[in-house]
This record gives sequence, structure tokens and C-alpha cells, in this order.
Amino acid sequence: MMLKKIKNALISVSDKEDLLDILETLSKFEVNIISSGGTYKKINSLGFNCTEISKYTRFKEMLDGRVKTLHPKIHAGILHDRSKKTHLNQMKKNKFPAIDLIIVNFYPFQKIVSESKNEKKIINNIDVGGPTMVRAAAKNFKNVTIITSKQDYGKFCNELLKFRGSVSLEFRELMASKAFSLTAYYDSLISNWINKKLKIKFPDRITIFGRKFEDLRYGENPHQNAAIYINDFSDKTLKLKKISGKKLSYNNYNDMVTAIEIVRSFKKLPTSAIIKHANPCGVASNKSSLKSYKDALSSDPVSSFGGILATNYKINEVIAKEIIKNYFEVVVANQFEKSALKILKTKKNMRIIDSSKYLLKDTMDIKFFDGQFLIQDKDDQNFDKEKFKILPKKRINKKFFEELLFASTVAKFVKSNAIVITKGLMTLGIGAGQPSRLDSCKLAVQKSKKFHGKKIKGSIAASDAFFPFADGLKQLTKSGVKTIIQPGGSIRDNEVIKSAKNSKVSMILTGVRHFKH
Repeated sequence: MMLKKIKNALISVSDKEDLLDILETLSKFEVNIISSGGTYKKINSLGFNCTEISKYTRFKEMLDGRVKTLHPKIHAGILHDRSKKTHLNQMKKNKFPAIDLIIVNFYPFQKIVSESKNEKKIINNIDVGGPTMVRAAAKNFKNVTIITSKQDYGKFCNELLKFRGSVSLEFRELMASKAFSLTAYYDSLISNWINKKLKIKFPDRITIFGRKFEDLRYGENPHQNAAIYINDFSDKTLKLKKISGKKLSYNNYNDMVTAIEIVRSFKKLPTSAIIKHANPCGVASNKSSLKSYKDALSSDPVSSFGGILATNYKINEVIAKEIIKNYFEVVVANQFEKSALKILKTKKNMRIIDSSKYLLKDTMDIKFFDGQFLIQDKDDQNFDKEKFKILPKKRINKKFFEELLFASTVAKFVKSNAIVITKGLMTLGIGAGQPSRLDSCKLAVQKSKKFHGKKIKGSIAASDAFFPFADGLKQLTKSGVKTIIQPGGSIRDNEVIKSAKNSKVSMILTGVRHFKH
């Protein structure tokens, strides 16, 4: 167990909240406290004795406080090996006491970066002394306890009380692990800020860090463990507020992200999206929020069962009454009327999520595999009407352009190969995730006919990528699709275009591919 008695402690914290309990516990075991600047004043104001660092080291802080704790008396006190006679003799010769406990948290660099563009202010909030002490204490965990998080104050107090003023090796090791993780993370925040400043998207070395938000019930399957972390390098913070219902699962989070991204792609009209296994089952936009929901559900009412519903509009009482007629795992919206929430909460297991503070500002996609990872720009390429190649040439009015844009935008969020058949501003059938584009065409047609019958006549079909052969296109045109929008770029484009012409079908080539894997 290797217990180590705490006799001398150094406390230097940027966040000075929640110190009372830890000070009372240290006082109970007559621990001497050394501190600096604002922390020294805070400890005194709480009624506890404390020695100021400049008095302890007999060296006044300098350079506007940049040099306070960077002193041999401090670092020798932390770093010396208590089992080595040579170390002990040197400490005795220099009259340097051992420091057994370090409690430190850093300048709030990330907070300042998010709040200010003032480079001088940001640089002044790059902590040097704090991380240096933390690394020293963590390196010497066999002799020193390092505390870097307020969340561990209570655990430390319990440890000290349990072992009557001492701390176990197991606890010191755990705290050292957290400390090194923190210093690595802190340095990466600074590196990331400089990279952003220099507009370096893909630096030679990259670090990905996250703060655990919570453990999840399980992963994609019950035998897989899972947790969700907040990536502080991005501008996104996890602010999906659960109002009611069961704990969110790994799959819930995965589907919610897709659902929110889809509905927020449509800003002009109320839009509803129903997602299952990260693929849309139905999407619809309409001036009427209620009609938007009903159209999205009608797209594929069978697959929608147990899915995720997201909206970009406030859910009112009327819509809530419609929602509870079906089974959804999660309902996500920016706003809910009080009367609507009362109705939705009658479904005890259904998760109700407020996404009003959820920001979609990530600019990168990351995929991990076998100790490696791929990074790419996020697919946020918009369609440019001016670059459309329309065959045969004709003018596209505003209303029809909105319908084309709707179909193509939905296709962008469907797993490849993706085919989306739409009428107006609602999906009729979606063919998702098929290795063959022909099979995706067949699936989209099958679903359209199953749930919408003859409505497929005169519809639009959007493809996430080019048609490698004319067979998929023929499957669509013989079913009644009258307009096809796709990127183009196949070596057989002429063959595909000719097939469309023979079928008297309009084709729009966007020049923009949207594979999604």
C-alpha cells in the first residue's frame, strides 16, 4: 500500500472554489500550507494559516508573476527521491523541506480563447508554473500526491481521513495518471490554438483529447462498453439537454447527430427527419409544422418505428399528440411548448432532448482504425445552381430548384450508395447503403411504390454519386421518375445521358459528389 504522510502542501489554483473542505481536512492533520498570489489571499480569507511562496523561497515573484513557483526550493521539494541518501543529504544541506502534496489547476486558457481575440491576453493565460509543478509531482508519485481537479477533492479528503493523514500509493498513481493526461491535454489546446491561427488544418502531429461526459449503458451492442467524451479542440460542446426519458445510448447519440444535421440543413421551412441506424427513413419540409411531421412519417412508416425524430421547429401540443401515436426512441427539437412536453412525457421511456444550445461547428471528420485514424474536412459543400449542367437545357424556376436542392441535400446524409426519390419537399423512398447503385435504385423505387403508389410519377431522384451504368437510371425512369439530379463524372456519362434523353427525362449534373460511409 505504501502510505505517505502529508506534512507540507503547496496549493496554487486558478479556480478557487470548493477549497473549504480540503483546507479543513488538511488543518485536522496539521499540514503546513504554502501558496501564491490570489490563492494565498483566498486561503487566508477562509481563516486558515498559509505561507506565501515568496516568503517561503525568499525570492519575490517577477516578470508580472510569470516566475513565482519556478524555484529550486519548490522543485527540489517535490522531485527528490525520499529513498536516496544523496538526495536527502542535498535537501538537508540546502535546508529544503519536502513537499508532499501539490494542489494545482491551470490558467483557463480554453475559456479565454473562446471569449477573446486578444492575443496578448491569450498568451498571458498560457500557464507555465502550474504544469511544471504538476509534471514534477506526477513523476514522483511514489512520494508525492498531485491533485489537479476539483472533482477529486472529496476523494482526497476521504483518503486522508481513512489513513489518518497519509495517502496510499494506489491513489497517488491514479492522480499521477490524471495529471499527465491533463498536462498533455493542456499543451495540445495551446498547440491547436496556434495551428488555427496559422490556418494549419493538418499539422505533422495531432493530438485528440476529450473530457468524459458520461458512461453509456453500452455500445452499439450490449457486449460493448461505451462512453461519450467532449472534444474541447472543436467549437462544439455537448449541450444536448435530456428533459425526460431513459438514459441515452451509443446508438441514440449516433442517430441524433445525423438527425440534427439534416433538419438544420433546411432553414427556410419547418423540417422533420426520422432516422434509423444513422440513415434517414423520411424527411419533409412544409410551411405547416404538422404537415412536415406527417409527411416525414408517411415516407416509410414501417422503418420509422423505434427511430429518432428531429425537428427544426417548436413542437406544439397538436404535433405532440401525433408523435405519441408512434414509437420513437428519441424526440429532438430546439423548443417544446409546455403542454407538448406534458403529452410527450406520458411516454416514459422516450427520450426528449432539447437541442437549442447544441452547436454544429465541427469542421473535421475523424475515423479510427487499428491504431491509426483518418481525418478529412467535413462535407459542407453546398450546391451552386450556376454550375448545374441541365440536360436538356431549360430554365429552372425557384420552386423547382428548391425541390432539387431538397432531394440532393437529403441524399448527402444517406449512406452510400444513396438514391433518394422525392415529390415536392418530401421523401417517397430512400435506397441506402447498397454496394450496387442499381440495388439502391430498386430499393428506393420499391419503398416509393409500397407507401406512395402512383405518387412516384413525375418525381425527382437524387443520387449521391454518378451512375456507373445506365441500368440504375432505367430502373428509376421506368417507374415514373421524371428528373434525375446527380454529380456526373462517370466514364459512361454519355451512355447515361443518352438513356435519360431516350426516356424523356431531365438530368441535372451538379459536379459535386457526396459519398458517405
